[in-house]
Amino acid sequence: MVHVLSSRVLVRPVDPERSRRFYGDALGLAVYREFGTGPERGTVYFLGGGFLEVAGRAEEAPVPHLRLWLQVADVAAAHEELVAAGVEVLREPVQEPWGLVEMWVADPDGHRIVLVEVPAEHPIRYRPGI
Repeated sequence: MVHVLSSRVLVRPVDPERSRRFYGDALGLAVYREFGTGPERGTVYFLGGGFLEVAGRAEEAPVPHLRLWLQVADVAAAHEELVAAGVEVLREPVQEPWGLVEMWVADPDGHRIVLVEVPAEHPIRYRPGI
């Protein structure tokens, strides 16, 4: 059995500085650690219970099959903040048939990011009798 002690999602952007501005400034993710020097230096951001590492450089934009799921307390507030920061919203916040409120954006390389709000009455949060 593999005993995982920690994990992170690795992103190799075409333009590392642009991606650091997106994740650090526009999304406002807190920095966990930084390493190396120069434009390809690494920055690791907190992602709630995990981490996102932006490091190195890709020769061309990756095929955008990566999806990030980020739970936030208030999707409407996140929407306002991201629009004010100039982030293109791919899909406005909407309550899905499964009960979560979801909004979609993309990072500069096209990786899709869903911001999710779990309403108080949703089964993920609410368990009657417990």
